[in-house]
Amino acid sequence: MTTAVPYRVTTPRVLRSEWHKFWTLRSTWITLAVASALVLAVGVTMGSTYDGDDSEVDTVVFVLLGTQLSQICVAVLGILVTASEYSTGVIRASLTAVPRRLPVLWSKAGVFAAVAFALSFVTNVVTFLVAQIWLSDSDKATSLTDTGVLGALAGNAAGITLMSLIALGLGGLLRSVPAAIGAFVGGVMILPEILGMLPYDAVDRAVNYFPTQSAESLGSATRLPDAVSPGMGLLSLALWAAVVLTASALFLRRRDV
Repeated sequence: MTTAVPYRVTTPRVLRSEWHKFWTLRSTWITLAVASALVLAVGVTMGSTYDGDDSEVDTVVFVLLGTQLSQICVAVLGILVTASEYSTGVIRASLTAVPRRLPVLWSKAGVFAAVAFALSFVTNVVTFLVAQIWLSDSDKATSLTDTGVLGALAGNAAGITLMSLIALGLGGLLRSVPAAIGAFVGGVMILPEILGMLPYDAVDRAVNYFPTQSAESLGSATRLPDAVSPGMGLLSLALWAAVVLTASALFLRRRDV
């Protein structure tokens, strides 16, 4: 007589489960499609209407202005990945299947980060190449092989991904879609702008290390004035994401569902 092998919770299995949950939601497809479409549409518009007025703006920054809009879409999706399970009650099934709890959060973050970065990077490259159809005869004629261009396209995608991981962490921390969206928009996007208006040099320097400002330093082929270096911006943004995700993990372990 053979003994049945008990079901074991392993990292690959949890990742596969979260992958399937992520792609079976209609909101995932719609949000990602809208995010990509916004970047491409704005990039085409900027390229096709360029008349030389913004010659001082970095070319990558210029053609990827649409990422300011897509960032909100991807961040909202990150919030839905965690917070929506609490509103629907699906989180109970997830945590029953994975009693240790934390693998669920790390798997959600891993799946989401991989998809967000891949989609953002591909969208950035396509938008850049399409925009160059109109910009090839202007002072913004640039190729992927030019110094800093590919790094800026990847940096922009990394910035969007890490910013959205902060949103994902807020969703797990607050367990409410509206509250997490409000915290992200108000605390991550608006608060630094308000602080930047204060007449204090120390505050100005500190604001450069806030998430939005750190992300901006990653998406330019040339160093932005008064901004931190891309390396420091990446480190700062990664630390912000790590802090929020760690706080979410602590709440997940200590609070009842």
